[in-house]
Amino acid sequence: MLRLSFATGTEPGKWFERFRRATDHGGLETIDADDALGPLLSGDVDVALARLPQGGIDKRISEDTTHIVRLYTEARGVAVPKDSVFAELGEAVDPRDIADEYLNYRIGPDASLDIDEIRAGLQVVAANVGIVIAPRPLLKVLSKKQVVPLELKDPQVPQTEIALVWLKENDSEAIQDFVGIAKGRTLNSSRHEAPKKTAREKAKAKQARRSARAKTGTQKSPNRSSQPRKGRRG
Repeated sequence: MLRLSFATGTEPGKWFERFRRATDHGGLETIDADDALGPLLSGDVDVALARLPQGGIDKRISEDTTHIVRLYTEARGVAVPKDSVFAELGEAVDPRDIADEYLNYRIGPDASLDIDEIRAGLQVVAANVGIVIAPRPLLKVLSKKQVVPLELKDPQVPQTEIALVWLKENDSEAIQDFVGIAKGRTLNSSRHEAPKKTAREKAKAKQARRSARAKTGTQKSPNRSSQPRKGRRG
């Protein structure tokens, strides 16, 4: 059984389904957490799908004791009221266009995030007041109907990365298989363990192969002697 925590705003459902279908590690137990590293550091899970500063590392972990596999960078985002002109346009927002908007929350300069404060800020945005600046995937998950998350074109806003993190001392085949799935390795990769077939399944497969060979063997090949002979020339 592999135990995994995943950060709010990530949507790894396809990876979970593929891991359960393609591997034989006793299943997968998952925890949705605002702070995915918390359950990892407390020993409640084996691996965390966590949000980290782009190119950086959380102060609670060290590359000396943990494996970190960075998967992708999250887009910058801004949450605006549904009735705003920005929502009507539905386009990426230039920072100059929102310079005068009331700021309910903004990602920290070190890419730190307070999920509870983001939720509170989004409630204010839903009341048609101000904006919230945070990773767009996170805003998409947390926003209600009255809020529209858009891309923010502001290189001054720090970005975050989603990464798989686990303790080096707890490395395992199950973790490595999940890492392979998250990185897009094929099911035929040597890093994946296919589920073992039962004796009955093996027998059926063997019988099917025999039947296929038998059918192939009974097919008549073209026989030259069956073709009409040409008459002799006088």
